Amino acid sequence: MVETVVATPAAEALIAELKKKHGPGLMFHQSGGCCDNSAANCYLLGELTTGPGDVYLGQIGGCPFYISRSQYASWRHTQLIIDVIDGHGGGTFSLEGPEGKSFHTRSRVFTADELAQLEAQGEAKPPI
Repeated sequence: MVETVVATPAAEALIAELKKKHGPGLMFHQSGGCCDNSAANCYLLGELTTGPGDVYLGQIGGCPFYISRSQYASWRHTQLIIDVIDGHGGGTFSLEGPEGKSFHTRSRVFTADELAQLEAQGEAKPPI
C-alpha cells in the first residue's frame, strides 16, 4: 500500500511525546499560510476546524493529517515525509514549539507505479 504521508522515526517519537503531554487526541494540518510557514502543524483535535478547503491524506503516529486544498494542488503527486528539526519553525502555532523542535515537511515525487497503485487503492488524487 502506498501512503501519501509518512513520518520519520524522529517525528514518530515526538508525536508520542506530545501524546503523553497533551493526550491522544492530536491532529496535523499543513496549510501554506504565512503564519505557519507552510509547515505541518500539530493541534489538539477540535482546535482547528477542517472543511471542504482541506484534504485528508492519512495518518502519522495515529493522528489524522490534513493539507489545505491549495497546498494539495501543488503537492498531490508527492509523498509528504514529516520529519523533525531542532528549533522553532518561525513562530509556529504547533504543539511542539515549547519542546524546542519543529515538524518539517520533506517530499518525494511518486513513481508512475506508485500513482497507479494509489489509483487502484481508490486513493487517486482528484483533479483540482
